[in-house]
Amino acid sequence: MKSRTTLIALAALLGGFSAPALAQSAGDWTIGLGAHQVDPKSGNGSLVNGTLDLSVEADARPTITAEYFIRDNLGIEVLAALPFEHDISIDGLGTVGSTRHLPPVVSLQYHFGSDRVRPFVGAGVNYTHFFEEEASGALAGSRLELDGSWGLAAHAGIDFKVGGNGAIRLDARWIDIDSDVELNGAAIGTANIDPMVYGLAYVFQL
Repeated sequence: MKSRTTLIALAALLGGFSAPALAQSAGDWTIGLGAHQVDPKSGNGSLVNGTLDLSVEADARPTITAEYFIRDNLGIEVLAALPFEHDISIDGLGTVGSTRHLPPVVSLQYHFGSDRVRPFVGAGVNYTHFFEEEASGALAGSRLELDGSWGLAAHAGIDFKVGGNGAIRLDARWIDIDSDVELNGAAIGTANIDPMVYGLAYVFQL
């Protein structure tokens, strides 16, 4: 609920922006400032030979995107963010740890039309770096590690023009994130996080 409240508040703030049509021609750059929520899929894998079911909780953070148009309506976008933080729980044991991660995504995406409402779709690649893992609860005192993950990503959204070269963007991504999990140096399974990432941003042309 807190994450959704943050996104709603951001929408109200961004709605007040206006600047002088958001061009998307070859050679243009756009920047997006907003927030995204990383929402892992239900059920994030099993550990210790399938005996323990893992869950990774959602989190929202400020984000920034930069997109360079290599052709009219066709751009390469990079997504960056402040580190996301997720609680990790195991069925029957409760919360057993947490981790932070950075999930930069590079996408090739196509924007349709030139009206005030412009949908777009894209696909790309993600690398997720996990760090500052901490064990707690039933695993307190243990050393928890999550390995980095390479995966594909899909992206879709809509831009609503709010000025000459600005737009409010609503978007969603699917990211393939699978991380090998170690406890005290021993491999205990894989976290299949595979989140949907929902976002709201103000996008403007440089």
